[in-house]
Amino acid sequence: MATTVSTARDRVASRARGALLGLAVGDALGAPAENLKPSEIRRRWGRITGYVAERPAGTDDTEYALFSGLLLVRYGAGLTVAHAEAAWREWLTDIDAGAFRGAGFSERGTVENLRRGLGAPASAQHRHPWSDGLAMRAAPFGVYAAGDPAEAARLVAVDGAVSHEGEGVYGGQAVAAAVAVAMTGAGPGEVTQAALGSVPADSWTYRSLARALVAAREGERALRAAVVVRAYPWTDLAPEAVGLALGAYALAGGAFRAAVLAAVNMGRDADTTAAIAGALAGAAGGVDAIPPEWAHRIGPARGSCLPAMAGRHVLDLADQLVAARRTPRPAALPSSSGATP
Repeated sequence: MATTVSTARDRVASRARGALLGLAVGDALGAPAENLKPSEIRRRWGRITGYVAERPAGTDDTEYALFSGLLLVRYGAGLTVAHAEAAWREWLTDIDAGAFRGAGFSERGTVENLRRGLGAPASAQHRHPWSDGLAMRAAPFGVYAAGDPAEAARLVAVDGAVSHEGEGVYGGQAVAAAVAVAMTGAGPGEVTQAALGSVPADSWTYRSLARALVAAREGERALRAAVVVRAYPWTDLAPEAVGLALGAYALAGGAFRAAVLAAVNMGRDADTTAAIAGALAGAAGGVDAIPPEWAHRIGPARGSCLPAMAGRHVLDLADQLVAARRTPRPAALPSSSGATP
């Protein structure tokens, strides 16, 4: 009996590590291809099959996932919008870092609103509340609520209330629910159905996901054609990014390397789509599903977007999230140096 329990815990730990390391690997692989078309990717590198940057590292996707994951470690299922807002104020609006360098339009809009004294949900009422900024940080909620997609979707919406509305929240819920089911070792069919089941059937996110899953049977070109919004000048639309990511995961049959590279080579918001695909494939397959030559090059976050996340490693966060599922919440946020940020 003890061996069985130990094996189950080891499996959960491996999947948690796979989810968050997979996110960071996908982020680092996709960063050079961000905002590019497939034709531009081919002209520069042919087909990307590995890191093309000399010093691959996670971007805002990894650092914001650390940010949200640490909230869960501290508050667990008791996380409230007030807790999330307080963390934004402490780690983003109150830092003395000159011009805000912390990610995309939704994050910038949120910080500007918070600095003007607006609280949630008014802080999310800016020009870009439907970006993929919540989806990119949603994986830790699926890790924490492994096997419970409804709880994962509930918790990520609490976090998202500070920065997103509508489709932006739905995108985060789709990813969190899908990761929660992937954490059970389920196949792509169950994982993608969890994503669909977590959002309203009349939403843009649902329709984008449904189109993506059908088109994925025909390959990357068809998937991209079915999901990409060409009329919009930016690439970080939540329904588009989540559709591309889940579609890449589905067309790869859940295989880590194939899923992440499909997302990378389709371009658009490639760091985010590859990060989401990597989180799903890593959660389902465990940390050993990630190619060692990719995994070994991921180090602690550099804090290039969120200075407070510098020095933290996604593998440490994965272990903390697994422990937080079994123990009372700690009094303070764990830190890479042993102190709170």
